[in-house]
Amino acid sequence: MISVDNISVSFGGWTLFDGVSFLINPKDRIGLVGRNGAGKTTILKLIAGEQQPTTGAVTKNGECTIGYLPQQMRVADTTTLLAETEKAFDEVLALEAEIESLTAEIAERTDYESPEYESLLHRLNDANDRYHILGGDTRDADIEKTLLGLGFRREDFMRPTSEFSGGWRMRIELAKLLLRRPSIFLLDEPTNHLDIESIQWLEEYLRNYNGAVLLISHDRAFLDNVTTRTIELSLGKIYDYKVPYSEFVKLRAERREQQMAAYQNQQRLIEKSEEFIEKFRYKPTKSNQVQSRIKQLEKIERIEVEEEDTATMNIKFPPAPRSGQIVADIRNVGKWFGDHHIFSGAEFTLHKGDKIALVGRNGEGKTTFARMLIGELEPTEGEIKLGANVNIGYYAQNQDDLMDGDFTVYDTLDRVAVGDIRTRLRDILGAFLFRGEDIDKKVKVLSGGERSRLAMARLMLEPHNLLVMDEPTNHMDMRSKDILKAALQKYDGTLVVVSHDRDFLDGIVDKVYEFRDGGVKEYLGGIYYFLEKRKIENLHEIERKAPEAKATTETSSQSSGKISYEQKKEQERAIRKARKNVEAIEAELEGIEKKIVEFDAAFASASEYRAEDYAAYDELKKRYDHLMHEWEKASYELDILSMPLPF
Repeated sequence: MISVDNISVSFGGWTLFDGVSFLINPKDRIGLVGRNGAGKTTILKLIAGEQQPTTGAVTKNGECTIGYLPQQMRVADTTTLLAETEKAFDEVLALEAEIESLTAEIAERTDYESPEYESLLHRLNDANDRYHILGGDTRDADIEKTLLGLGFRREDFMRPTSEFSGGWRMRIELAKLLLRRPSIFLLDEPTNHLDIESIQWLEEYLRNYNGAVLLISHDRAFLDNVTTRTIELSLGKIYDYKVPYSEFVKLRAERREQQMAAYQNQQRLIEKSEEFIEKFRYKPTKSNQVQSRIKQLEKIERIEVEEEDTATMNIKFPPAPRSGQIVADIRNVGKWFGDHHIFSGAEFTLHKGDKIALVGRNGEGKTTFARMLIGELEPTEGEIKLGANVNIGYYAQNQDDLMDGDFTVYDTLDRVAVGDIRTRLRDILGAFLFRGEDIDKKVKVLSGGERSRLAMARLMLEPHNLLVMDEPTNHMDMRSKDILKAALQKYDGTLVVVSHDRDFLDGIVDKVYEFRDGGVKEYLGGIYYFLEKRKIENLHEIERKAPEAKATTETSSQSSGKISYEQKKEQERAIRKARKNVEAIEAELEGIEKKIVEFDAAFASASEYRAEDYAAYDELKKRYDHLMHEWEKASYELDILSMPLPF
């Protein structure tokens, strides 16, 4: 269906990958994996036609259509959710108009035996066939099923898209992509803005999809549940495995062991040859043999093995200081933002050593509760009492803002490390992808993802007996997540974690608190126990019932009193202000994106290296990362303010 034939990509004098070839067949389910910066996103862009290879070609058959979901995308703000989603059926709508026109023309004609009349009948038949193939008969039902599966409610369908935060806008684009039913999906981190329920719905959809799927993800469970083939991009080359991710990990370990043995044998051969050359270089009687060894060395194709430091897997949190048996007492806690009700009735006790997960759909109050637990927000109702000697460590998406930009990466850790751990700072930084010269960079020049990983590394050095973590794995590759997970499993303190990564939560947490429809429910078991109890496999049924529960809540709210006209106007003003802030950031992001694309195109065709261009390119990417961080915060605020009012 699609052939990637001997492609290479170079930027100036630097080659990202070279001689990459593979085939994508109909109904393939492929996971594209590799270290950050290996070129995974570039591969997707090449297949989607958004970027051209330096050499080689990507070819597809004439009937192949591509649906590409990048990590960042813009959504129109001039229409409603339903109208925007219906744009996925542009061809269907055009066919409807054509069918109506042809039917009317046929009804008026009487020349039943003429070639023209027969041609009209053929055209009508072809249009009807195409209409059915594209799902015209079930368009409305498909739109509803897809939007509900991705976490939207029926009452959201007529809301303007401008009212949705960035994460929800990405879901709109994903919905449109799914409804277009292309021959192949190219998905770059599709789960980044989805909650657990929506992720599982998407898994089921992709498993049963009639086309092919090529995706990039750091969610191991998602990869295992969707893919049947894994392509690894490593050191500019690819390795193709006809197995899901977990089996690939085992096979890769075996392959790497074989590579390492071959590498070590080759190094011994090179070392002995170099010793012989050096020893007999100036002896005339050995000149022929020396020249022969030199030629042998020149012809050797050097084996490369991707660096892997297994020692860092032993990193752990420092012992938790002693605290009381009751770490936090949560009594009938609830939160409102103005007239927006987030949740009520949170009532449970957090005991010493508990490890709990906060889960639920976006906007239901998980992050809000975490911020109340650490004292950053006050409950609107109820109270939270912390126990004796509780020392809180908090990780959030804006954690990196608290670090001094003028310190280096190494100094940032060195200032908080105490005891023997200081001798292992380089190992810890390596575990979080800071290697070589990276540790001497100043914090202010790091990207958003790099700052987040550094903040996590720093948190692992400080002794706390209560860790509160909000989406800690968002910027981590799988290896870094494994290191963090292993450390949390050994951690002897109390843990509260907000996450949608099932594989990460599995084996860490022993209780789950679900935030849903304005309430909080406790599940006494791990994450997969919760998923089983909630019958997540039947997501469509769950989502169908959710609006009924919400309607009951809204009816109760109405009976207790409607908001005033002045309150409504004040809320609308706050929403407009928040929306303008988001739009201003998006406008600047769009301008930077265009400049980055221009640089990418220039680098791809460059014949010489210009240091000032690369410096300007790096500054643009740093500014982009900073703005993306600001956009996430602004979008969260808009999301909270935009929750439906109890009219």
